[in-house]
Amino acid sequence: MSAEPTDRRPAAAERPAETVYNRIAMLRAERGISRRELSEALGIHYQTVGYLERGEFRPSLYLALRLSQYFGVPVEVIFSTEPFPRLGEHP
Repeated sequence: MSAEPTDRRPAAAERPAETVYNRIAMLRAERGISRRELSEALGIHYQTVGYLERGEFRPSLYLALRLSQYFGVPVEVIFSTEPFPRLGEHP
């Protein structure tokens, strides 16, 4: 028998994590809004805002749309699957 691997999908632990980048902290800072103020406006725990900002929690579609509505910008301005360019960098 051959010890060659079979064609299989990688286990969840072997797959790279799906990262969602966001600009929540930047938008909050621009507007002078605290984590607590944002959490109260959205009806979520204030620590959840921190988890979102650090990328430790991915929002539901519903929460992403509510954030978009709250900040008055398209959801693509807040979230991306690619890192956002640093301020002052040209694409």
